[in-house]
Amino acid sequence: MLWGAFPLYFPLLEPAGALEILAHRVFWTAVTCLAVLLVMRRPLPWRGLSRRQAGVLAAAAVANGTNWGVYIAAVNTGHVVEAALGYFINPLVSVLLGVVVLHERLRRAQAAAVAVAGAGVLVLTAAYGSVPWIALVLGLSFGTYGLLKKQAAVEPLPGLAVESLVLAPLAVALLAGIELTGRGSLSAGAEHDVLLATTGLVTAAPLLLFGMAALRVPLSVMGLLQYVTPTLQLGIGVLVRHEPMTRTRWAGFGLVWASLAVFASDQVRAYRARRAGAPLPERGEGLLVADRDG
Repeated sequence: MLWGAFPLYFPLLEPAGALEILAHRVFWTAVTCLAVLLVMRRPLPWRGLSRRQAGVLAAAAVANGTNWGVYIAAVNTGHVVEAALGYFINPLVSVLLGVVVLHERLRRAQAAAVAVAGAGVLVLTAAYGSVPWIALVLGLSFGTYGLLKKQAAVEPLPGLAVESLVLAPLAVALLAGIELTGRGSLSAGAEHDVLLATTGLVTAAPLLLFGMAALRVPLSVMGLLQYVTPTLQLGIGVLVRHEPMTRTRWAGFGLVWASLAVFASDQVRAYRARRAGAPLPERGEGLLVADRDG
């Protein structure tokens, strides 16, 4: 639910622009992660990493930074509904990445879900009058991030620490440039500065809670719970931000939701079959749940 409230949080950081907010989020996330690791007396996050893991986490940092930046810009420019669509289609993007990159095979229900979602995107393209790029970039960037995190096989908190540290020098340089050109918002007051500093805690806290829940909640339930976030975002976009939703847009979202219903029911069936030791007719694991950093 915390991730679902982000559309209410990021506008509070104005007059900072999207790039400035992104840079603060990267910097303060790095600080927060290192502080938590220090309090927990955990080793430095880069210790024990192989070169391959470090490289994969660096690539994940780029994918995650892209996702953060596009999402912040979308929220603060009145595109919350389209951003929510990106996280609705993310599980299906993850399945496609599993097929293309990991050479997994789709089960019939998964293939049907992807096809119906594709039809939904086409309807939404007609409704928006253009391709919903924000949704597609968010879905693809977060799907890629999940794939890379899966391949890195590093715990969420140390992984996020390394990722944010990779981007931190660029974030500091960006903040310095923004301030030197007079476009920064640090002079807006102490309360505003404190709010900017909370971006690290707001990023890390949900991740820690997610990591703890992942150890206690069945995977199938975690997979279904991931739809709570975009549902809340959609509600905020329509009911709080009053973004327009035409009948055609509702029809497009309806197709996406229908595909998710097929996909989720198939995941539950597959999970139960694995628990029971029964063979599945067609193999296709996909990337149902990834470490979600926001």
